[in-house]
Amino acid sequence: MAIEILRDLRGLRIEVMHPPDAEGISLVEHLHRIGCITSTVWPFPEEFAPTSDLIVLAVDHDSREPLRRLLRGQARKLPTVIGIVEYENPSILQLVLEIGAHAVIERPVRPFGLLTQLAIARSLWLRQQETDSRVCKLERKLAGIQKIQRARLILIASQGLSEEDAYRTIRRQAMSKRIPMEEMAVAIIHAHDQESGQARMP
Repeated sequence: MAIEILRDLRGLRIEVMHPPDAEGISLVEHLHRIGCITSTVWPFPEEFAPTSDLIVLAVDHDSREPLRRLLRGQARKLPTVIGIVEYENPSILQLVLEIGAHAVIERPVRPFGLLTQLAIARSLWLRQQETDSRVCKLERKLAGIQKIQRARLILIASQGLSEEDAYRTIRRQAMSKRIPMEEMAVAIIHAHDQESGQARMP
């Protein structure tokens, strides 16, 4: 995993949001030496570039409101974020946490440690994506189980079936239509809701 991350840093698309001063120029040069593909933007844009894998941005008191506007206007999932800070205090720390930074680089930016921070930030982001993906799958699975359970209860109440027979009925109907059981359960629930609605109509 670590070797793969280090290898993938070459060719990583990085958007640098930093004033075009000597430090900003030096930062871009360091990233180029690592093998990253960089683009620079200043002042802060309305949203991140859709092709960016990683964002490196300046974090200070003056950037508080622009950064908050940037995050509020962001529709897609955030890429890897690294903050550049000059000194630590509670308000700067709060801002770093608000932007969801995966790593922090101290000013003045030096070549030593930059590669490490890139690798750590990217590793944390990839693990976060894997965790989010697993959570989404579990949520979908749970939602499917809940739909099947509701369809079973409908069949038990409407046809007097046992729980096991109701489950087998859903599975058999799903197999005959060549659709997932969750989809069959949704069809049963929808039909039941329509019948209930019609029964309530005068």
